[in-house]
Amino acid sequence: MAFSRKNFLLRVKEVNELYKEKQRIGLSTEYIYRTFIETQYHISRSTLYDWLAIPYEKQLREIAEADARAIEWEKRQQTINFEEQS
Repeated sequence: MAFSRKNFLLRVKEVNELYKEKQRIGLSTEYIYRTFIETQYHISRSTLYDWLAIPYEKQLREIAEADARAIEWEKRQQTINFEEQS
């Protein structure tokens, strides 16, 4: 899988959701990191803290909006090209 900002943010989202789920039941950050995150995602503790601070929902929404605009632009271009050929 090629690197992209979207793929990175999806991974950040996954880690954040796992962390929040485990924290909600009362587990400590250290325990969550050592037991679940370090073994599965192979990131450092400082990276975990950095990822917890990323506003991934907003950034994913912006990417989705940009993708939608690009698709709409392509559709308009195809319509214009089709009309020119007719």
